[in-house]
Order: sequence, then C-alpha cells, then structure tokens
Amino acid sequence: MTGANVYSGYRKARMRWLPPVPEHWNEERAKIFFREVDERSETGREELLSVSHLTGVTPRSQKKVTMFKAASYVGSKLCRPGDIVINTLWAWMAALGASGHVGIVSPAYGVYRPRRADSFNPTYLDYLLRTRAYVAEYIGRSTGIRSSRLRLYPNQFLDIALLQPPRPEQDKIVAYLRSKDVHIARFIKAKRELIGLLTEQKLRIIDHAVTRGLDPSVRRQPSGIEWLGEIPEHWIAKPLKRWVGLNGSVLGEKTDPEFEFRYVDIGSVKTGRLVKELDRIRFASAPSRARRILKRGDTIISTVRTYLKAIWYVDEDANDLIASTGFAVLTPGRNVEPEYLGYVIQSSSFVNRVTANSIGIAYPAIAETVLGRFPVAMPSTVTEQQAIVSHIKSESAPLDTAIEQAMNEIKLIREYRDRQIADVVTGQIDVRDWAPSPDDVVSEEDLAALDSDEEDDTVGEEDDGDD
Repeated sequence: MTGANVYSGYRKARMRWLPPVPEHWNEERAKIFFREVDERSETGREELLSVSHLTGVTPRSQKKVTMFKAASYVGSKLCRPGDIVINTLWAWMAALGASGHVGIVSPAYGVYRPRRADSFNPTYLDYLLRTRAYVAEYIGRSTGIRSSRLRLYPNQFLDIALLQPPRPEQDKIVAYLRSKDVHIARFIKAKRELIGLLTEQKLRIIDHAVTRGLDPSVRRQPSGIEWLGEIPEHWIAKPLKRWVGLNGSVLGEKTDPEFEFRYVDIGSVKTGRLVKELDRIRFASAPSRARRILKRGDTIISTVRTYLKAIWYVDEDANDLIASTGFAVLTPGRNVEPEYLGYVIQSSSFVNRVTANSIGIAYPAIAETVLGRFPVAMPSTVTEQQAIVSHIKSESAPLDTAIEQAMNEIKLIREYRDRQIADVVTGQIDVRDWAPSPDDVVSEEDLAALDSDEEDDTVGEEDDGDD
C-alpha cells in the first residue's frame, strides 16, 4: 500500500474477512473487551430502544416503527452507553450496534458491556460492527436448524476479533466519518426534497385526469359525494368494494417454512413507487404480518400510519411478492383497468379521505371495512380508463425519469458511504492528519436525514417479544 493517506505499515488481520490492517492497531477477541450482562428492568419505564438492521440502536421514540407497544416492559434487558446490543436472530442482517443510551431492549437480545469504559469509542464500534466484513463473520458463526433461523449466540460473538485502534485514533475516525456523513445527509435531503416536488407535480396530473377525464367539453353532474364534487355525467360512482376485491389471497400457517419471498413492508413504499430493494426472507423467519399475496395488477395501500401515503401499483409478474397486513390489497374487478385503479387510489381526493377517516394520533389506522365503503367514481368503459392511463403516463414520463434518477443518486451515495466507512474503520485510509473545515460542522439534525425516510416494519424488530 502506498500513498499519503495510508499507514506506513500493515499486517494480516486475524479475522478472515478483513483486509490487511495497520500494524500498530490492536486486535483481540471480543471477550477480552466485553462480557455478556443480563440486567433487567424492574419498572419497564426506561427509554425503549430499537435495535434495527437499518439504524442500529436508537430510541424508538425517534423512529417510525410500525409495531404496537407491549402492555408492559418489566423484565426487559437494560443496556447502557457503550454496550453492544445484538438481536440474536437477526445478527446476520446487521440488526445490532453500540448503544449511546440508557434504555431497555427485548429479553431475547444479547447485551455485552465493556470491561473498561475507555476501550472503545461507541460510535467507532458501531461503525465497525456494521461493516460488511463483520456481517459476513456473523453469518459464518451463526447456527440454526434452517438458514432462515440462524442465531448468533454469545460464545460465538465473543470469539470474534475486534479491531482496536488507539483511542485517540478512534476519536479522530469518528469525527472524520461524522463530518462526511453530514455532507452525505445534506445531499440525500436535497434529493428527497426534489423527489417530493416532482411527486407533487405528478399527483396534480393524476388528480385532474381521474376526477375530470380528458375531454373538457363533456357535461358534468354532481357526484353525490361531497369531497369529490362534479364528475363527467357518464361516469359511475359506487363504493370501492364494488369495484375491487379486498385482500383476496393470504399465506396460510401451513406454508412451507423454506418458501422464500420478497417482502413489501411499509418502509418499502412511497406514493406510487417502491423506494428500496425488497428484502428476501423465508416464511419461517418472516414477520407474523408478512401474509398478503400480491400479483400483477393489484394496488396496495397502507391502512396503518396512513399519513405515510404508502401506495403501490404492482406492475410486474411475480409469484414471490408478499405484503404486510398493514396494507389493504385491492384487486380490480370486471370493467376496471388495473393501472387506472392504481392512479385513483394515489389521487389526493382518495388519500385525503383515507387520512381524514383514520383513527389514532401516534398510530393512525383505518379499518378495511371503512375503506371499502368509500365512494369512487370511474369512467363507465375500460377503453376510456385506458386512455386516461396513457395520458397520465405520457404527461408524467419526464417526472418519472427525474424521480428515478434522484433515487439512483441516493442509492449510489449510500453505497459510497458504506465503502468509505469500511475503508476508514479498518485502516485502509489514514485520517490522523485530517482537520475539519468550516463546512464540516456536525449537526444531529443534518445527520437525521440519513435515515429519516426509513420505516422499521420488519427485520431486526419482529422477534423481540414486543409485539
């Protein structure tokens, strides 16, 4: 290795997945630095922490978690700043991290406390433990009857070698990565805002087309629906349940445990599109709410946390798409163009009715029976519906292209961030001489943009006994 930003000497790492590491860095088994603890809450009133494959260990109050809270958390495990917390069943998905908080987690989790408080900067450790090299080690050391039920037991975790730079270097690494994270977070925030504006423009196109049609000369008549107003006189208004089938197919409890599928959770969907690659999971290890079977032509709409406006038209042929029971699955009936239905459900008039009729403050939800009673107006012929679909797709094509480009840019910057973190925390880049510039001021508000669109509905939280 050569160059101004690398260390002068390297040695082979003890852990097989790691590249050569700086020769002066310590590397010992985790049991040298940590011990397993089992400290329990007597009141259950401490801050509830989430242990997620998305964001590590964070206060659940700061996250969008789509699970109901348990009646009591008495007996939950206590963790403290500097502790490593691992969701034993989901370590292979990086559902772990170093805690920066005093709080409580599931009794099923592993909590490991440092033997010396100054051994590690918790943030350095969190970066390190969530790199791909370490996740590969968890996978290799996890055991279970099925690949879908792998568990990382304490003796296996404590046998993993941890890289330990001198504490001043750890602190410098953390300062460097956090400053870089701020710039990445600002970039992501700007792209999300752009996507939001483009989506609003597309929704205006959809709203006009599915409430007024394409021919402005057509006579209009009162729809009889206060929030919908007038509609073309030949359109038909009737309850949604008479246009569609609701939740027609579900996975049964006798489903093959090894059946593997792509899981559509609340966090996977924004208005009209998927926003992340779907997790592949097996039925045996799937969340209990992974039950709704999807097929091409269905439209799904979230019935929980309805303000998220999670709506998606399934435009692909697949036999491995399963959605959360937090969605209602709408299957178009006779005389309904499937894609037209998808646009109707995305329209502001429909979405506003859903949110207005949702019950609850922190966890607003709407019953599927209520959803099915909503009046919906549609053209009387499939031919006209298809014409409207063609119009919407044509008018919104430039917007869709721009949205897709912005989403790809977010994906690429996240991949760059992962690579940068891995290089720095394993010593492939020497940041000891780095000094922050005026633009490198770290703001927690800025950093929040890294994860502000993530919705923890699935892995890393399902098997914690909290549901």
